[in-house]
Amino acid sequence: MSKPSRQFMRQLTVTNHSRDSAGLTYVYPVISRRSGGLSIGINLNPNNACNWRCVYCQVPNLARGGAPGIDEDCLREELLGLLNDVLLSDFYERFQIPNEQRAIKDIAISGNGEPTSCKTFDRIVEWIGAVCGEFGLLGKIKLVLISNGSLMHRPVVQKGLKRWGEFGGEVWFKVDSATAEGMLRINQVNLAPETVLRNLEISARLCPTWIQTCLFAFDGEPPSEAELDAYLDFLAELKRRSVPIRGILLYGLARPSMQEQAPRLSALPEAFLDRIAEAIRALDMAVRVNR
Repeated sequence: MSKPSRQFMRQLTVTNHSRDSAGLTYVYPVISRRSGGLSIGINLNPNNACNWRCVYCQVPNLARGGAPGIDEDCLREELLGLLNDVLLSDFYERFQIPNEQRAIKDIAISGNGEPTSCKTFDRIVEWIGAVCGEFGLLGKIKLVLISNGSLMHRPVVQKGLKRWGEFGGEVWFKVDSATAEGMLRINQVNLAPETVLRNLEISARLCPTWIQTCLFAFDGEPPSEAELDAYLDFLAELKRRSVPIRGILLYGLARPSMQEQAPRLSALPEAFLDRIAEAIRALDMAVRVNR
């Protein structure tokens, strides 16, 4: 069983989300501000390829495309090795992690592209669930899939989502805008809001699903009132359709973008995020804010 190479060890902080911090191909540890502690990440896109190109993305050399073929034996060995290292070795000391953060909060399928583009996504979910079962982690930590939700129509994705839910997992589904113009500007994809609604419904009916939304200023300007109204209308429509969304995860910019638009992006005042959160609560929907 492989063990992370000590030459790659460095201090983990909420601003260091390097996918190679442990010198592995698919598995990496991070301190997550949204999870509030240690997160074990699963990167199914080590080729830095994604079918979206979000302007705030922190992945360098991002390319259009999907996940490569995954060496499932390697992934399983890496996950087993890192969990052994965290739970049974001196991992926390080597990574200089404060005492209050010395606990695994979640295992997250989240990497350098859209993870559901993996052609064996359902089998990867089975591997992760099996490894978590070996360590007695099922039901004790969160299992999170972070996705742009664009491939929920694929049978292999739906099979994996259903199993993820059975393992106690949840989906964090990206919705940064509820207009076609906004998605083109922020996510650089041509999508209709109705398509996003359909994909959200598929996700939410197969697996507990949260919406995650990144809010930021573009060229010094916050999202327009028209954009915000469309977003709130989108959430209201989910309520009208009885789509079982668990809630909304609002967050701002925490780490610099690695895309060409980076100089044009900036964080919003905390009061702005709080105002949107209150508007969401007025729709009788749960909301969490990470600044």
